[in-house]
Amino acid sequence: MKRVGAYFGKMKGNGQAPERPPLREVLWSWFGSGAGIGAVTMVSMLSKLPLLVAPLGATCVLIFAAADSPLAQPRSVLGGYLISAVIGVLALTVVGPAPWVIALSVATAIAVMQLTRTLHAPAGAVPLLAFSAGTDPALLIPTVMAGAATLIGIGLLVHNLRHDRAYPRYWI
Repeated sequence: MKRVGAYFGKMKGNGQAPERPPLREVLWSWFGSGAGIGAVTMVSMLSKLPLLVAPLGATCVLIFAAADSPLAQPRSVLGGYLISAVIGVLALTVVGPAPWVIALSVATAIAVMQLTRTLHAPAGAVPLLAFSAGTDPALLIPTVMAGAATLIGIGLLVHNLRHDRAYPRYWI
């Protein structure tokens, strides 16, 4: 019984919530994420490709509000999206849309991202896109890669406008 209590006791948490960032940082994140999704929207309209996928909104959080995080670096963004899209498309085309395949594709994408040091949380949702109704599996890889590359490009432009910022921390 003591072990059960200790187990549930860990769920209380023992840290403190982070402080609110300064308004300047919030506004900079707001500007960057708006410019990023705006650019993805423009590329999508001009290319006639369905680039607006939900994980890109989460990528904006990392690139524009947590740019120093390893999860926000280009290696993780591009590598994570590529790995996850390939796994999702392969799982769908080789095995099919069974519930266990969908679950296994997400779990496999996360494990491979960890092993390759390309962990990017939003990319964990990409295998689900392969199984979504209306998603063309053949377009998934170029779609997510174009969207991710566009956000990285805007991240480079926006962050490096300021003298006190540098993005990325590393490429490879």
